[in-house]
Formats: sequence, structure tokens, C-alpha cells
Amino acid sequence: MKTREIGYWVCTILVVFFMLPGGIFYLMRAPAAVEGMRQLGFPLYVVILLGVWKVLGSIALVVPGFALLKEWAYAGIFFDLTGAVVANAAHGAAWWHVAAPLVIIAILYGSWALRPASRRVVPVSG
Repeated sequence: MKTREIGYWVCTILVVFFMLPGGIFYLMRAPAAVEGMRQLGFPLYVVILLGVWKVLGSIALVVPGFALLKEWAYAGIFFDLTGAVVANAAHGAAWWHVAAPLVIIAILYGSWALRPASRRVVPVSG
């Protein structure tokens, strides 16, 4: 296995490791997850919505094929994480509530940038 491919899989697995359990906890309406979102001012339905998208996005990143779906998953996870940064910063949350999503964004970028050709969208030439 090449270094680039190893880097891709390490980054991708880390992203899934961070996103998938969070999505499951949101779907289970875990008290800590619900309370954290409530402190940020979000209603319960946002917890469920984000839970669904975190789980589906995590699955999309690891299944073979579906390059366009993967692009959407990368974008969705990026939007989720940047939203977490802004929401936590705006509400004066502890520094690590802002720093943690930024670190995951960097790992997400690594996964996206290192993805093999088989997981990239082929541009349409006209």
C-alpha cells in the first residue's frame, strides 16, 4: 500500500470515527448531545436531522463507488463542522469546543485531498 493511500485511509477512518458515533448519539437523543445542542439554542429536531446526516455521510465516505455522493458527504461534513465552530464561538463555549471541529476539518481535508482517483468525480468535458 502506498503512503498516499495509507494517509487517505487514516484520515477517512478518523473522520468516520468522529462523525459516526456523534450521529448515533444524536439519533439516540443522548442527554449530553441534546443538552449541548440546547445550550447552543438549537431545537431538538436539529439534533435528529444532524444525526441522520452524520451517519449517512460517514457511510458514504467508506462505501466503494458513488464518487459524487462522496463529494456531497465531504461538503456536508465540512458544513456541519464549520457550523459547530461558529455556533460554539458565538456562544462563548470552552476553547476546545471551537478547536476540536477545526482539527477534524483539517483531517477531513486530508481525506478529501488524498482520495484515490476511483473516489473522485470525473469532470465532464463538453
